[in-house]
Amino acid sequence: MQLIAFFLTALVGISLGLVGSGGSILMVPILVYAMGFEPTIATSYSLFIVGVTSSIGAFTNYRKQQISIQTAFLFGLSSIATVFLTRKFLIPLIPDPVMTINGFQFSKSLSTMLLFAMLMLFAASAMIRNTSAQSSVSSHQTSGFFKLFAYGILIGLVTGFLGAGGGFLIIPVLVLILNMPMKTAVGTSLLIIALNTLIGFTGDLGQYEIQWTVLLSLTAISALGIFVGGWLSKTIDGAQLKKAFGWFVLVMGTYIILKELFLQ
Repeated sequence: MQLIAFFLTALVGISLGLVGSGGSILMVPILVYAMGFEPTIATSYSLFIVGVTSSIGAFTNYRKQQISIQTAFLFGLSSIATVFLTRKFLIPLIPDPVMTINGFQFSKSLSTMLLFAMLMLFAASAMIRNTSAQSSVSSHQTSGFFKLFAYGILIGLVTGFLGAGGGFLIIPVLVLILNMPMKTAVGTSLLIIALNTLIGFTGDLGQYEIQWTVLLSLTAISALGIFVGGWLSKTIDGAQLKKAFGWFVLVMGTYIILKELFLQ
């Protein structure tokens, strides 16, 4: 299973390198099902892996002048704070079991995976539809600090609770609300993801025992993948690949729901 985990982790990096989003949604299922980690710990590890990988991608885009640092920090004001506070204070407060319905207990692990699966289905739907954000810009040029602030909190909650980067949410906001060119939006999204996830991971320090050898090995593989993704982006149609990746995420999300509820 470790070889499968390494291969899928490489795909995470490749996806981030190609389209700036999507790949991180797979990291938690990889850690849970292929590596055997508990979901709560998996979300923590995912934050680190995605954070380091996105940092490399953001730096590469910065060198190409395809990144808006000012926007990333402005957008990140609310999302970064939300991620850190969620990991540091809200996650430890979640009871286990979360709730009981007709005698069926929704444990913390089960609830995490079900929420993650629903997020995967939502992300897959967005990737499969492959709506052209740029074609809709003319009717959505309503930039506003409070709207960005609200989106930042939403993305911070997604990242904080589930360990996903949220690039599939960030890029449409940057393009539709800020009228940002797609390539710049991808680079800026990677910087926002990096800031959110790495600062979120710091909120976990001291709460879990970290297996650094495993974590750094997976991070190195994902980082290699982002270089491969950047190289492939020169020859592969990112839109078509994103749609295909969306179908894969859809299958994975459906599998998680079936496994957690019916295949235990």
